[in-house]
Amino acid sequence: MTEAEARERAAAMLAEAGIALTPPERAQIEVADFGLGRLDEVGLQIVVYVNTDRVCAKELVLFPRQRCPEHRHPPVEGEPGKEETFRVRRGVIDLHVEGAGDIVLEPGEQYTIPPNTLHSFEAGDDGAIVSEFSTTSRDALDVFTDPQIVR
Repeated sequence: MTEAEARERAAAMLAEAGIALTPPERAQIEVADFGLGRLDEVGLQIVVYVNTDRVCAKELVLFPRQRCPEHRHPPVEGEPGKEETFRVRRGVIDLHVEGAGDIVLEPGEQYTIPPNTLHSFEAGDDGAIVSEFSTTSRDALDVFTDPQIVR
């Protein structure tokens, strides 16, 4: 699947869920394959609504069984690292959090991941849409367990 196809598929999933995007938001959906080239298996699609020096809000779109690999958000410039809350809007995700184990989140359920905590997540058979609310996002500084991953 090409980036353009993934972008269109993510936009269609958001529209089906009743989540409206402006044309610029739709055009700027980020397709992250983490440099592995296996987007159907490892990756996610991201809509960033806001990312300031204090807060961030995003929609994470995962296709069926697509997963975001294990990573953590390390301390940066005296800050403890990104704290993020995931709230499932559609579908189901299996969230793996260091120290908490496996957590299954269904629509309307949420979980807050502390800073600098290893975590990964995978969509169920129907894919998933997850709203992320967090402190500032610095994706390029995320630390992944798999050394082959490039963000």
